Amino acid sequence: MKSFPPPLTEAEEKYYLQKYTEGDLTAKHLLIEHNLRLVAHIIKKYQNLGEEQDDLISIGTIGLIKAIMTFNPEKKVRLGTYAARCIENEILMLLRSRKKSSKEISLYEPVGTDREGNEIRLYDIMETKEDSIHDKVDLKEDILKLYQSLEQILSPRERLVLKMRYGLYNEEEYTQREIAKELGISRSYVSRIEKSAIEKLRTFF
Repeated sequence: MKSFPPPLTEAEEKYYLQKYTEGDLTAKHLLIEHNLRLVAHIIKKYQNLGEEQDDLISIGTIGLIKAIMTFNPEKKVRLGTYAARCIENEILMLLRSRKKSSKEISLYEPVGTDREGNEIRLYDIMETKEDSIHDKVDLKEDILKLYQSLEQILSPRERLVLKMRYGLYNEEEYTQREIAKELGISRSYVSRIEKSAIEKLRTFF
C-alpha cells in the first residue's frame, strides 16, 4: 500500500472546507489527498472478497469525493466520520452490483435443447412466462425433467453446487465465491464443478 499524505488537523480541515465552499478547487484537491489514508484503511476489510486493490481504491475515492462535495459542516460531524460512511456505501454498491451481475449472467448458461432443437437455458426453465395451457404443460415437463436429471446423473456435490448457484428447490442463490467459502473449497473448484454439472445436464437434455 503506497503512503498517503497525513490527515489534516481539525483546524486545517475547517479552513479548507470553508475555502472549498468559496469555490477554491485547490482546497478540494487537498481535502481529497489528505483523506486518501481513510480510503486505504476502509478497503482493507474488503480485500479478502477477491476484488482488486486498485478497483477498491478507485471506488473508495469516488465515495470520498462525493462526501467532500455533499458535506455539511453545520451537522457538527467531522468530515472523516461522514466520509467513512460514503466510502463504505460506494464499495457496498459495487459489491452488490457485481453479485447481481454474476447471478444474471449465470442464468443464461445453456443446459440442452428442446424438441425443436432450440437451446434451453436455466433462465428459460425458471423464468419463462407462459401464454397458453400447452406452454404451461411443456414448462412443467421441462422442470420435472430438470429435477429428475439432477437426482439421476449428478453427484451429491454437483447437485449441491447447482442448487446453491441457481436457487433450485426454492433455495437462496449464492455466488461461486460464497459457495466456496461455505464448502471450504476454492472458487475455481466450484466453477469446475458447476461447468461439469451443466455439461452433464446438456448431454442429458
